[in-house]
Amino acid sequence: MDLYEHQARELFKVHGIPVPDAAVVATPREARAAAELLGGRAVVKAQVKTGGRGRAGGVKLAAGPEAAELITRRMLAMHIKGHPVRKVMLARPVDIADEYYVSYVLDRAAGAFVAIASAEGGTEIEETAATRPDAVVRIPVDPAEGVTAAGATEIARAAGLPAEAAGVLQRLWQVMVREDALLVEVNPLAKTTAGRLLALDGKVTLDDNARFRQSRWGAGEGDPHGGPLEAAAAAGGLNYVRLDGQVGVIGNGAGLVMSTLDVVAGCGARPADFLDIGGGASARVMADALALVLSDPQVKSVLVNVFGGITACDAVAEGIVRALESVAVTKPIVVRLDGNSAAKGRAVLDRRAHPLVQQVTTMDGAARKAADLAAAATASDAASGTRADAPADVHSVIHTDLGA
Repeated sequence: MDLYEHQARELFKVHGIPVPDAAVVATPREARAAAELLGGRAVVKAQVKTGGRGRAGGVKLAAGPEAAELITRRMLAMHIKGHPVRKVMLARPVDIADEYYVSYVLDRAAGAFVAIASAEGGTEIEETAATRPDAVVRIPVDPAEGVTAAGATEIARAAGLPAEAAGVLQRLWQVMVREDALLVEVNPLAKTTAGRLLALDGKVTLDDNARFRQSRWGAGEGDPHGGPLEAAAAAGGLNYVRLDGQVGVIGNGAGLVMSTLDVVAGCGARPADFLDIGGGASARVMADALALVLSDPQVKSVLVNVFGGITACDAVAEGIVRALESVAVTKPIVVRLDGNSAAKGRAVLDRRAHPLVQQVTTMDGAARKAADLAAAATASDAASGTRADAPADVHSVIHTDLGA
């Protein structure tokens, strides 16, 4: 369960990590009053569970209370990557001398906790990690020992952080352990011109298995799953993670879906989601999955990649046909079926002969076709000035009457 920024800030404050003064509001009038209490000027930040807010216009500096009210009114009408903005946080501005990055994450592949830190924090940390990996240090953390004063000092030294960052690193580890977190991140951890360290932005992901201990974070904050698409997927029992690309991906089995994401990326496209229909999926599950992905406004094409084992390809094809009959399809769908009953499945789709459905026999070929179709649709939208905004009412397209 991802927390909103203001919730992460609350956790930081409880555990002694310094944060700027701030207020969370839900109306423009409340924003004006909050800005007055903060001294006039304020940084207005949309509260959504996704990255890229700054580039999307979800972070603005208000010069005074009137500006804060106007900016808030505009933000509350926004959707950022499909996430509606229902609240904003106003924070007191600070004069920044340096920005750092610090985080702890559970590395499932390594089966260990890892501290990640860099002396070059800020919005371009991903680019820094990709182009200059030596500027970002990764240090394993022994969960039995935790992050001691000596360990925190070593992390700060290795990353080139100021010595006083060691205290923040220790307290951030306490957030990780005591709050059942899988990820805690501060970016940036800023050093002000007055020499004070402040956590200007934070991200916290809690372990869903500890939801019974952390239930307070879902109360009064809308959907705990992070957005309407995630909520619809959770309600339907679909294994879905929304990403930030244009090619919707549906497959059976986590390994196959992960491989499909890699192949799509290798074709120069960005996957829009991870959606695993699982082994033995029925036609109904396939129909729900396709309806969900098609409702995402950022999706320009859909790739269905199924290798039949327990899941029979003809059942998958029947699910696709049911979705085509119940959902207004305006985006191209590329289907690759192989394995159990693949020939029967292909025949089902051939008989339906939908103009927006294409079949490709190989995974590489299907990924290339989906990537090309997404690129063409994106270019067409750019030329016509079309932009993706809010997702469709996914609760009306998923679990519709798709037949028994």
